[in-house]
Amino acid sequence: MARTNTKIGDIFCAQIDSKTKKYFQYIANDLTQLNSDVIRVFNTKYSVEQQPELSDIIKDDVDFYAHCVTKIGLKLNFWQYIGNMGDVGEKNVLFRTSGDRADVGKNASRDWYVWRIGEDFKRVGILEGENRKAEIGGVIPPDSIIYRMLHGEYDFVYPNFE
Repeated sequence: MARTNTKIGDIFCAQIDSKTKKYFQYIANDLTQLNSDVIRVFNTKYSVEQQPELSDIIKDDVDFYAHCVTKIGLKLNFWQYIGNMGDVGEKNVLFRTSGDRADVGKNASRDWYVWRIGEDFKRVGILEGENRKAEIGGVIPPDSIIYRMLHGEYDFVYPNFE
């Protein structure tokens, strides 16, 4: 039976194609975004035969951060639980969301909000400076997490910056 409870520090492995897998770690809960799980996805792609040490996995550079529901990904077999490490790295992650998502594809958003884990949304309007590097802050479905691991971008439409 698959593990159904997840906790901060848990490390997961996701096979992203027939030959490749990537790892990620559940690092925080974000009360600002529906109390969702925040994960950090590591950069290195491994062959499905490789079995790296947990301590080596968490030393890797971070590819991206995202909100998701780790339990749903487990239940739907998008990833597997590998182990737990208390070192969850940097949690000062900047996220963004748009207040005018209904206009996706028509114009760039000029109604952006940014926040860090557990902090209130801050309306910034047009994204400038470091805010342009903010991760999309919605709760991302497991299949879209896998898609980004494989392709470097999400498989859904989201407002542009400009």
